[in-house]
Amino acid sequence: MQTTDPARVLADLHQRLLDRRHADPARSYVARLYQQGEDKILQKVGEEAIETILAAKSGQADALVYETADLWFHCLVMLTLHDITPEQILSELARRFEQG
Repeated sequence: MQTTDPARVLADLHQRLLDRRHADPARSYVARLYQQGEDKILQKVGEEAIETILAAKSGQADALVYETADLWFHCLVMLTLHDITPEQILSELARRFEQG
């Protein structure tokens, strides 16, 4: 199994999302989401959250991994829309961990 640095994966994905913000919506799912606006992006986050919950309840680890990846992806699209970086989220998590 390939090992990857999670922070690097998030940073790379964030950069790709930024790059696709102004891409052709006919050729890019991400550009299409941005074109459709915040409500569509938030709808996708909600849908993926529900699918993640259902996968967790199913007890199937592979389904849970797949759906969580979809949820995280759409959360990153949402965060990028609001000019929030993965590093900001990771910093907040680190701050909370240090408190507790």
